[in-house]
Amino acid sequence: MNLSILQICNKPPYPPIDGGCIAMNTVTSGLIDAGCHVKVLTIETPKHALHYDLLPKEYIEKTQIESVFVDTSINLVDAFSAMITSDSYNISRFFSPDFDRKLIEVLKKHKFDIVQVESLFMTPYIGTIRRTSKAKIVLRSHNLEYIIWENLAKGTKSFPKKTYLKILASQLKKYELNVIKDVDGIATISSEDYKKYISFKTDKPIVNIPFGVDLKKYRAGKEKMEENSIFHIGAMDWAPNVEGVDWFIKNVWPTVHKKNKQLKFYIAGKAMPDKYTKLESKNIFCLGEVENARTFMDSKKLMVVPLLSAGGIRVKIIEGMALRKCIVSTQTGADGIDFKVDKNIAIANDGPEFANKILELFDNPEAMDKMAGEARLLAQNKYDNNLLSRDLLNFYYSVIP
Repeated sequence: MNLSILQICNKPPYPPIDGGCIAMNTVTSGLIDAGCHVKVLTIETPKHALHYDLLPKEYIEKTQIESVFVDTSINLVDAFSAMITSDSYNISRFFSPDFDRKLIEVLKKHKFDIVQVESLFMTPYIGTIRRTSKAKIVLRSHNLEYIIWENLAKGTKSFPKKTYLKILASQLKKYELNVIKDVDGIATISSEDYKKYISFKTDKPIVNIPFGVDLKKYRAGKEKMEENSIFHIGAMDWAPNVEGVDWFIKNVWPTVHKKNKQLKFYIAGKAMPDKYTKLESKNIFCLGEVENARTFMDSKKLMVVPLLSAGGIRVKIIEGMALRKCIVSTQTGADGIDFKVDKNIAIANDGPEFANKILELFDNPEAMDKMAGEARLLAQNKYDNNLLSRDLLNFYYSVIP
């Protein structure tokens, strides 16, 4: 039985320009390769437009992708009203009558076995799916969103901002707990999120299927590597990335730069804040959005993931491992990945420790190379998209009676 799956997305999964897009696109490709019929219906937003003219013809044919524009820009009046009514504005701003009508049209035109709801942001459409289709609904949980905002609140010194973030986290947690009741299954991409869902003591089937990569597309050594280079890559319109880079520049880089003047730190990613472009005197180079993330990563030596508040699984870490990168991360940044400390990744949780890990690795090239090799092996053994897609497909068969 070849399943027919509708994948509804909170942003266009193609081109795969950030972690969320990559996570959605790899599962699309994996399910199609496994013999499923997959249709993609996506929101496009002011931040994430869908350019049909840039989509490969083969992708359009295989996914029959359609989109609806939704203005998800933050409206302060609506955000304040949501605080008063205890609604989760972070979620409600993704609901659109236009997308709802398109969803009904698609569900009436095609019979689906599974509707794969990508992220919490698309859950406002569950009611429409229930009324229009007999398909089973599976939430693919990228993050437990409330945990991100709880952690951001903890790291904020401003009392008004801390209060607002706590309210936002509380609303999200209440919403996420209620959503569990409305789906037929949950597929997390992080083992930490999986444990959290299990702790909620729900009777809904839950499985952890981590993010995977098509290893054929991750061939290390194609680019000439800059030996004394450190890099961070990630979408900078995601608050935890900005928080982490700010922390790294303030608490880690001064020590690294003082002790090894040859090292250079490169920051890449879309929506780059202007403040980073003023730091080049300290061997910090702000590149903004790079044309090809894999090419950029392949050309640099050591990857840093200084996340302080996050959830889910760090897609870029898996990509870095697949590209045979040595990686230094906080524990929070690496949560959800099946790593072994100092074997396939280095972990450091405060500024001095993080700086020392970087300096030690550059002082010992053999240790760095060995760790990079072990990282690639972990990607091969645990994060091969072909194997993970079969696991997800088996879960879907178990959800369908």
